[in-house]
Amino acid sequence: MTCPTDVAPALAPYLSGPVLESETSGIAVAPNLVYSQGMLANAYFFGHPVWATKYFQQESHNPFWASRWREAIPCWDDKVVVDIGCGPGNVYGTLGGRPALIIGVDISLNALTMAQQVGYTPLLADAQQLPLTSSFADIVTLNGTIHHCDDMGAVLSEAARLVRPGGLLVTDLDPQVSARNYRGLGLWFDHARRHPLRELMRSDQRRSDAEITTRAASEIHNFCPGDGLTPDLYHRILAPMGFNVATYPHNHQIGADVFQGNCGQAPWYIRAAQVLSGIEPNLKETAQSIMCVAHLE
Repeated sequence: MTCPTDVAPALAPYLSGPVLESETSGIAVAPNLVYSQGMLANAYFFGHPVWATKYFQQESHNPFWASRWREAIPCWDDKVVVDIGCGPGNVYGTLGGRPALIIGVDISLNALTMAQQVGYTPLLADAQQLPLTSSFADIVTLNGTIHHCDDMGAVLSEAARLVRPGGLLVTDLDPQVSARNYRGLGLWFDHARRHPLRELMRSDQRRSDAEITTRAASEIHNFCPGDGLTPDLYHRILAPMGFNVATYPHNHQIGADVFQGNCGQAPWYIRAAQVLSGIEPNLKETAQSIMCVAHLE
């Protein structure tokens, strides 16, 4: 075991105990990490040299996402930021700016190596049990992270614990349960799109079967009907901790208009499955994802 200052001097003031040092990269590693099957799938997918690079370039780097996040975080210059589930570095890579420190937490060593090149100070750790002190971060972000974790409530609680009074917690791109609670013909249609007919119906023909399968395994709470989150989870966990919580259900092709009450429109295949399931599309209650912007009083 190595003293915190020997691994990453910038992390030292915020660590709650000693950390290890990766022999290959020198990255700080939380001790006693135990990987579940879902964690292994996430570590493999988001650390894959081809798939993670494509994810970095295509999936989060889009004008709709950037517009939402720049409205939620107008400026984080000179702030201490923690990005939980940072992957290869999408959030900082898209938003830019000059934070005083941006700590990237992930369970994939390869992903953290990529994030380090973007400008993150990396920390290999389980988001459900972070080796970080409480109440130090000006901003904590989780972009498409919560549903990739086994215990979603624990991850949200841990993230909130890091926020200092007056600070900000922002999450996004976690699936809303009601959006894809398919049944009957809608469930059949979704299965057909995902499996036997996916070569004809999937939206991204550039993905191999191996990439699709591995990504699906990483989506711990985003695969079956009933998976996902509800706005209530954020209020139930964050409000008792002193946060002023605002949630914004939205479809993915919507930018800062989400803060004006717009939720946008889901892709045709999601709307079709919803209609076949008796779900009314184009409502906030059935939008694809939830964004949460929570200020700590």
